[in-house]
Amino acid sequence: MSPGGMALIAPVGGEPGERVIAYVDHLGRLEGKIARLFQNGFAMTISATARKREKLAAQLTWLANRHILGLPEDRRHGRIVPRNPLGRLILPSGVNLTCRIIDVSESGAGIATDQRPPIGTLVTLGKVTGRVVRHLEDGFAIEFTRLQHPDFLEENVTIA
Repeated sequence: MSPGGMALIAPVGGEPGERVIAYVDHLGRLEGKIARLFQNGFAMTISATARKREKLAAQLTWLANRHILGLPEDRRHGRIVPRNPLGRLILPSGVNLTCRIIDVSESGAGIATDQRPPIGTLVTLGKVTGRVVRHLEDGFAIEFTRLQHPDFLEENVTIA
């Protein structure tokens, strides 16, 4: 894998040029097109802005070196992509909107939406309250005001 492409072992194939969206642990959502097929998988390009490619390069470097350097995990809690990524977001103004949950952990979530509340704003995702802690290229990240129990995490943040 590189910031420009990756090879995947996959149970299904596709055709060169076909659009692919892959959700990769520690890296999130990656979009691109099938470049070539091989036995048991395919190679794909990664379509991303220069900024996202730089971030991806840094993440790949960190992932490749963390065990060698004995680096600790840089996040307090592991993130997952929910099976149902749709969430209900309530802004302080009372505006209620549907959003896509990029990923979620016991302590926070990444939200894809065209809304960008100011950092520090209190918002509610599903049944969980949190504060906006940073803006992302396609949304923002929130830190929950209370840790969530992992057994109920998805049902508390997603739309049923």
